[in-house]
Amino acid sequence: MNRPTIWPPMHEPQFLLFASDAELLAVWGGVFLLLAGICSFMERRRTRRAQINRVGWVPWTGLFLTCMVIGGGLLAISVPAMLQG
Repeated sequence: MNRPTIWPPMHEPQFLLFASDAELLAVWGGVFLLLAGICSFMERRRTRRAQINRVGWVPWTGLFLTCMVIGGGLLAISVPAMLQG
């Protein structure tokens, strides 16, 4: 009896399969910087809202700073290792 799996098998992209630790840190650093950009956009959108009473509760500035520090730190660690080879 073959039971169907809940999730189909997930295949890892080829560039991540044999990536070094420095490359993986650089990818995660880029993801965090992208997330920081989204947080910055959402904070700008929140401050320019027409109806001031309809402001959300998400601390976009704090999330932006956290993601920026983590992403910058990951890239600062990974780039020298990637340049060495």
